[in-house]
Amino acid sequence: MRGFACAHAEKRHRLDRTFSSLSKKDCIGRYYSKDAKYRPFSALLPEGSSGKMLYVKLVLVLLMCGSFMGLLHSPSIHLADEHHHTRPAEVSKPSWMSHPDAPNSGYASSLKIDWSHIESAVGQVAAPAEGGGGLRVALLNFDAGEVEQWRARLPHTDATKVHLPHAGSNVTWAHLYPEWIDEEELYGAPSCPDLPAPAVAETEAYDVVAVKLPCGRASSWSKDVARLHLQLAAARLAARHGAPAAAAHVLVVSRCFPMPNLFKCRDEVAPARGGDVWLYRPDAAELNQKLALPVGSCELAMPFASLAGSPPHASPPPRREAYATILHSEKLYACGALVAATSLRLAAGGSSSQRDMVALVDETVGERHRAALTAAGWKVRPIRRIRNPRASRDAYNEWNYSKFWLWALTEYDRVIFLDADLLVQRDMSPLFSVLEVSATGNAGSYFNSGVMVVEPSECTFRLLERHVGDIESYNGGDQGYLNEVFAWWHRLPSHANYMKHFWEGDTPERTDAKRKVLGAHPPVAMAVHFVGMKPWFCFRDYDCNWNVPELRQFASDEAHARWWEVHDAMPVGLRGFCLLDERQKALLRWDVARAKEANASDGHWRVRIADPRRRICAGGGEGEVCREREIAGREVEGNRITTSYAKLIANF
Repeated sequence: MRGFACAHAEKRHRLDRTFSSLSKKDCIGRYYSKDAKYRPFSALLPEGSSGKMLYVKLVLVLLMCGSFMGLLHSPSIHLADEHHHTRPAEVSKPSWMSHPDAPNSGYASSLKIDWSHIESAVGQVAAPAEGGGGLRVALLNFDAGEVEQWRARLPHTDATKVHLPHAGSNVTWAHLYPEWIDEEELYGAPSCPDLPAPAVAETEAYDVVAVKLPCGRASSWSKDVARLHLQLAAARLAARHGAPAAAAHVLVVSRCFPMPNLFKCRDEVAPARGGDVWLYRPDAAELNQKLALPVGSCELAMPFASLAGSPPHASPPPRREAYATILHSEKLYACGALVAATSLRLAAGGSSSQRDMVALVDETVGERHRAALTAAGWKVRPIRRIRNPRASRDAYNEWNYSKFWLWALTEYDRVIFLDADLLVQRDMSPLFSVLEVSATGNAGSYFNSGVMVVEPSECTFRLLERHVGDIESYNGGDQGYLNEVFAWWHRLPSHANYMKHFWEGDTPERTDAKRKVLGAHPPVAMAVHFVGMKPWFCFRDYDCNWNVPELRQFASDEAHARWWEVHDAMPVGLRGFCLLDERQKALLRWDVARAKEANASDGHWRVRIADPRRRICAGGGEGEVCREREIAGREVEGNRITTSYAKLIANF
């Protein structure tokens, strides 16, 4: 600790930097020495004042300060001011101020309550018909001063402060939402940490459950253990209400909106919404179904074995369920959407006819491609593009907030969203039994938005649109944004959205196991997600991700071949939408040449390309032979490509 005091003094008083090299003793000695020309209170005295005069002045200053403080705390001052300020008994003091070292201080909220909004919200709740008493209210996470305020301002309610034991300080968001769990239970069943239940009697029931939620200033304010715990506890108290159909009202006090898939905005009581107060009347059966889910993604929301069998719960009527996809570009994803539709119908068998397949397309998708989507089985719905305000102009993620339109499909109770680069291999209808938002895990604590179970709601759609400017996305796109809004998500088995991705740190055994899943006959994975270069942008002979060092982690000849099998099952007319344009052919030849130069060990560059599309013009009719375009310095020395051609390709 040598030099600590001196360094501290330097920081606060802007002393000369040479003090930082002195020892603690030397620093203090120098700082208070005569040579330093420093005398306490010297600013109060004229130059040349004696030491005796100094202390006389000091005594006078102290007497003046004492008189001023005595006047400030005079009872007459406080009595006169009482009519203009809140009485001391009414001033709320957050618990974390009394116990600054408390391990669970994250439960505290510094929000100053606007009681007029509370009174307005409670006024929307009808008094109980039987018993003739007032509303039974549970107060969760309100401090003692706020409880007194509630009772004084709403004397017609029977308000009870409910104690909620805090979650242990060792329970973090990463514990509740781990990156990986042993979903196949090869080494043991995964489990979630315990979140304590409210300390109330079994028979206790309430008409209103009021909960005050913390809301941090960090960008990931929604991923907070205390905030999640309080909302789940409020839901459990509300579900104990005696009425068979409806749960108790839930009144949420917070700067930030509650979890929209626990307390749905469609259950919000109007016109109670005001300021930082939300009032809900949730459905009891639906609330209990949500509370039966694991507390986080630390356990599966549906058993792994259920992917191979019937769904664990009865699904709603098929007419209220649908599959959906979204297209932002006809050139990039139309072919993928056509094959995805074919794979969905083949995997579902006859059951696919019972559920709609909806394709949301923006204005960049022309009539010719819309007709092809219709022929493939999609119900085409035009949408207005929603811009990502943090995306660069013409960036890949500029318009991917258009995914919000999924929540506008309100004619359906539940929708399974599928990215257009997915290949469905098995019936996906078991996923209709799970709740919003259910998805597979991605990196860290996040879910992958390529397959999602959502529950459309017009007000949820408006909520998503409303906050695009103030909610940050961890990856700059819709996936990061949705992860912030739906922080309470439910884990599906990875086979529901199986990534064609081989991590750098995978063991040979793990890599071999993944390849077996991708090549299994009959299929094991419910859907395969084609991350990396898409199959329709490759020659069909092999996965072209092999030829690019940065993309080899996405290469799988097994999955590539399976995709082309489904492609070939489409009508000939639809296959024409999967042709390669001349620029893409040139890029593929460029990649092959680079792999050959590097003598890539996988050896795919040696494969002779037989794909008939290499001689078919994307802009012409079926069977038309393309003229090879003249590009400066196109090919020399066999498959080598000149520098000028390389520069041209780099701009594509």
